Amino acid sequence: MNRRMTAASLALLVLLLPVAVAGPAAAAPPPAGAPAASDTRVVLPQLPRPTGPFAVGQETLHLVDRSRTDPWAGSGPRELMVTMRYPAHRGTGKPAPPWLTHEEARLLLADRDLGEAVAVESLVGTKAHARSDARPVAGRYPLIVLSPGFTVPRATLTSLAEELASRGHVVAAVDHAYETSGTAFPGGRVLTCLACDKANSEEGAKLVTDNRARDVSFLLDRLTGRHPAWRNAGLIDPGRIGMAGHSIGGSAAVAAMAADPRIRAGIDMDGGVFSPVPEGGLGGRPFMLLGAEESRPGNTGTGAASWDPNWKRLDGWKRWITLDASHHFTFTDWPTMSDQLGLPPLTPLPGARSVDLTRRYVGAFFDQHLKGVPQPLLDGPDPQAPEVRFHTP
Repeated sequence: MNRRMTAASLALLVLLLPVAVAGPAAAAPPPAGAPAASDTRVVLPQLPRPTGPFAVGQETLHLVDRSRTDPWAGSGPRELMVTMRYPAHRGTGKPAPPWLTHEEARLLLADRDLGEAVAVESLVGTKAHARSDARPVAGRYPLIVLSPGFTVPRATLTSLAEELASRGHVVAAVDHAYETSGTAFPGGRVLTCLACDKANSEEGAKLVTDNRARDVSFLLDRLTGRHPAWRNAGLIDPGRIGMAGHSIGGSAAVAAMAADPRIRAGIDMDGGVFSPVPEGGLGGRPFMLLGAEESRPGNTGTGAASWDPNWKRLDGWKRWITLDASHHFTFTDWPTMSDQLGLPPLTPLPGARSVDLTRRYVGAFFDQHLKGVPQPLLDGPDPQAPEVRFHTP
């Protein structure tokens, strides 16, 4: 396996952005000293607006775990970059930072051999809806941790994070150091994917998964401990914590729940399970497998090959749901961005519909299991969502 793939479950982003962008030019110039943009014309995608009753606030945290040496660098402490989103008052705050920095965007496109096909400014200028330092709405809310796929940044889960925050959750989206094509850290550092050359086997994928589980436990310590790292940590109800992840981030959700009883509910979005569900289960805690069309039971797609043997070990409320005409990256921002950039569709499922279905089913799961609000949407087929398939292996 090459550096862009960890087992069969880590799909290539190149499938998502296969041709050049075309459209009207409109973007802020790159920062001083940035590489010159290609001749590719710039389109600025806009992510769908969140649908909940709250506006969304945003802050960024840099967390350092000095008790652990980074497993990929082999020296120095383990570091995380975390975007916190939370219910906020409308009309407060200021514009949030770009979807990606110029260098993060350049590295992501270069990693996929797309530097001449997609304008860096298209990724930098992608419009989201949260506001930096917006005034929080007082209350105690469930906390949801989001972990992205291998090599791709936490920004790819922005639509989902904003939706969950607008519905009354605090959301922590995590970039795990040295596991993306490039993530900006304080001090002008951009950490690239050292893990890509080391996690190139099933054993390596398990190492990524287990290491992310430790990252999440450290994150929970820093958000809910006696001296929290986030100034708005009082918004978090530590008795209501959930986790969802895409691709290997979904595998990490399984591992994190197995290791940390504070996590009450979890979702794997089309990720292979590299650290198996323990033989004794997850203590009756609810878990949902939400996959692409190829992740149906009995298939050999991203999820199904490892979901089949782990399904019977899930000992609480559980669902296995797939979406027809979907793709490994259906559960991220990529499909709706691709549509707006005028690229050929990955599957017949439109990007806006991909976001809508992901938000609806993930949101319903956490509303039911962290807020105690029953969600009939999770009980079986919905005539308003014919793409959604429920499986009972």
